[in-house]
Amino acid sequence: MRKWYIVLFAALCSCNDKNVLSLDLQNESGIALKEKPVVLPREQVDRYWKEGLKPLVLDAGKDTLAAQLDDTDGDGQWDQLFFLADFQPEEKKQLTLRWVISLPEFEKRTSVRFGVRDSLNDVVKPKLTDVFFPNELPGVNGYQPYQTDGPSWENDKVGFRHYLDGRNSKDVFGKKVSYMSPENVGINAAGVTEDNYHVMEDWGRDILSVGTSLGVGGVSFMIGDDRLRRLGIIEGDPKGNVDSTVFTIFSEGPVRSVINFDYRNWRPLDENRAYNVQETVKIWPGFYGYKNTVRMANPSGDETLLVGLVNSRTDKPLKTIYENDQWIVLGTHDKQTYEKEWWLGLALVLPKEGYLGYIKAPDTGRIATSYLAKFTADKPVSYYAMACWELRDAGFREEAYFENYLKSFTDQLSANIKITVNP
Repeated sequence: MRKWYIVLFAALCSCNDKNVLSLDLQNESGIALKEKPVVLPREQVDRYWKEGLKPLVLDAGKDTLAAQLDDTDGDGQWDQLFFLADFQPEEKKQLTLRWVISLPEFEKRTSVRFGVRDSLNDVVKPKLTDVFFPNELPGVNGYQPYQTDGPSWENDKVGFRHYLDGRNSKDVFGKKVSYMSPENVGINAAGVTEDNYHVMEDWGRDILSVGTSLGVGGVSFMIGDDRLRRLGIIEGDPKGNVDSTVFTIFSEGPVRSVINFDYRNWRPLDENRAYNVQETVKIWPGFYGYKNTVRMANPSGDETLLVGLVNSRTDKPLKTIYENDQWIVLGTHDKQTYEKEWWLGLALVLPKEGYLGYIKAPDTGRIATSYLAKFTADKPVSYYAMACWELRDAGFREEAYFENYLKSFTDQLSANIKITVNP
């Protein structure tokens, strides 16, 4: 960013030295890191922060780094300071944090799009939160209440969407450009919901056939040793099986967006039990995927979390692409878009802790055409879902290029940044 901003903020802010902190950062790994997420918990800087002020982060050359305060738990208060930084192997660098009244307008590199049509006679309006009830299925009510069937989120590399209309699977928007796709995707000229994103536009299009799979990174559960139970419904069901699903945008900023799905009182089919489940999705620039954290609030002890990877357009077996001490990467590389037109690499980057292997779902049924990674369900699980499309990077036509990208991404995930705050 332009250096003259620091002069402007010094003039705008009646700050004294108590409003300036030094941040010492060290890359504790032996590899170079590109746009490495730096997360500073609120407790490390809270005593220096004043209500209404925002974080201006400056590098050694006094250039600004795009930074934001994020609410990642939905309590209405920020709990993390987030920004991205580059590091050489084992590099130590010093940044300056100044609390200021306002920030420059940073380039928008993440986005969440969420529009709701409250009735058949209403037009789509943007919302930050909404509640979906089991009697509101589009096939029953006769109209789709959600723009793009539910929220969509993206960064400069790729986009995704979640079927909030009860199906609860996750789809891919292939992007050809780094800028954010238009806000009116999924809305027609009359202002109502319409599937207009399966045709190619300048920015890209929907590229994946999801069907009754879980999509890319969608979740469900297994009860006992073999009872697959979908967290949600499939098309044609007369009623949902979640008493209420609350979607909320926790944070939307230039370098990170955070959204949350709260499934309250999910009653699995043919089971005399009910659960509360949450998914918290985060996306930031520079990588071909999103991070998801799944929590089951009240497990009985015989549940297995299932994380899905659709296989409806490939005959290839799921491949262990890479693993290090912390992560294991499972994926496929094939022409697995609609009509098998383009090369698309799909992958799950999974924590080794709690990982129980994977199974293949049936070709038909309520959970179908998916590889399903298994995890213990008694504690939160965080993982990454990846989609690498050839029209965003022609290198992804080659399986070796795709796999090398995943190896680099996974090693960067494992790299730790040590942060010291100096007043």
